Amino acid sequence: MELNNVKDVGVLIVGAGPAGLTLAIDLARRGIAARIVERGERLFPGSRGKGLQPRTQEVFHDLGVMDAVRAAGGPYPPMMGWEGERRLGAFEMIVRNDPTPGAPYHDIWMLPQWRTAEILYARLRELGGEVEFGAACTGLTQDADGVTARLAYADGSTGAVRAAYAVAADGGRSAVRQALGIGMTGESVDPVPRLVADVRLTGPDRDHWHVWQRAKGGGLSLCPLAGTDLFQVLAQYDDEDAAPDPSPEAVRRLIAERTHLTESDVGEVLWASPFRVRAAMAERFRDGRVFLVGDAAHIHSPAGGQGLNTGIQDAYNLGWKLGAVLRGGADPALLDSYEEERMPVAAGVLGISTRIHRAGMAGNAKEPRRTAEVHQLGLTYRGAALAVDLRSTVAEAALRPGDRAPDAPCTLPDGTPFRLFDAFRGPHVTVLALGGAEPPAPGRASVVAYRVGGPAPDLLDPDGHIRDGYGDQGVFVIRPDGYVGCAADRPTDRTDEMTGYLATLGT
Repeated sequence: MELNNVKDVGVLIVGAGPAGLTLAIDLARRGIAARIVERGERLFPGSRGKGLQPRTQEVFHDLGVMDAVRAAGGPYPPMMGWEGERRLGAFEMIVRNDPTPGAPYHDIWMLPQWRTAEILYARLRELGGEVEFGAACTGLTQDADGVTARLAYADGSTGAVRAAYAVAADGGRSAVRQALGIGMTGESVDPVPRLVADVRLTGPDRDHWHVWQRAKGGGLSLCPLAGTDLFQVLAQYDDEDAAPDPSPEAVRRLIAERTHLTESDVGEVLWASPFRVRAAMAERFRDGRVFLVGDAAHIHSPAGGQGLNTGIQDAYNLGWKLGAVLRGGADPALLDSYEEERMPVAAGVLGISTRIHRAGMAGNAKEPRRTAEVHQLGLTYRGAALAVDLRSTVAEAALRPGDRAPDAPCTLPDGTPFRLFDAFRGPHVTVLALGGAEPPAPGRASVVAYRVGGPAPDLLDPDGHIRDGYGDQGVFVIRPDGYVGCAADRPTDRTDEMTGYLATLGT
């Protein structure tokens, strides 16, 4: 087969879902030539992953899309239980949290997956990127210098792309993962089939997430999708052998059979998809120059809203490392840390979503099950190769390398309000030097240093929020993905080691 349109790029991304788009944005702002191809003719049209966890909101703050996300979405409503036409009363499935100085994004934010993808795509285009729709990856080979992927286009033509690295972001049935021969180990979480759909309805109020737990044939819920005039329908089937029908007529009939609504109350059915709940993880997240992110690497139950969020953070972890290797001069061995860091996280998160799902199968839906554990703020890379602690003594509750770096409201020396998340925002490495410590000085624009306190501070901490998060003194290296990479005492006699650590990050 003749291969036309062969182009050299830094990174080929296969799949334009939220994970692939996040990676493309991160690479674009680092000046990395990337090519993102998508088998479909457009962005994914459904609401499927509709909950953005607080940690994902922090990622979106850094990527410059959080204002759009806040404007387009909304908080989750309380649940309303129903039995036929009778209201059983409202209850909360989500444990509500207040914002703190260290965690300003404090609750799950509802945004339909299609809208998240639209916002990310708009940001990518602002940065000069584009998605090639109707372009399927049909195979790839790799050698010591790069990856060659074969492409098939919707018009029947073919092509190829040559890239230094490739990333599979093409979903749970990933063609790239299968081409690499990477297996997935997993289990069926729930034997019964389900159906999810986006519909327009008249009748239900939009102040509640309406649930018919004991409906004949299986439970059904209607969730008003924030920022839209749509509801997400989620139905389960008591019969394990049922074959959910996603046709508009069948969806209308399903809603009428299980609720007090009539078929005429159901307007347009925009999208519907049957599925079965599985939990599975790829045997490895890397094969040579090819990496797996998102559903290509791990498949979750929708319970707890972990899948989409974990995939976005896969991409966020990988993006800065590819940038450091391709532009920052970092040793390619830095890329080994992607699998080392993300596989344990994915395994832990899979355990959370599976446990929540099975608790829902066995227990009372009124029991609050979406606690702070689903927010992903406590996920850590402690013990991994990039988590280096040079301090002589560390208090038990102290912030440690591998932990997420907390936010803190503070001020510039002239009193202008500032926050650490704004210091971290961007593709650079950040160094915080507290209590008069001197930051290491690699002399590179990719490192931004801030002195907190001391004779010539860059930041003031009038309310003690930086001190609460980081302590009174020391030097902290904050990675581009917002995790503490290295910490040292003050006064430090380990400047050379810290400078060496910065070099491993490509600075």
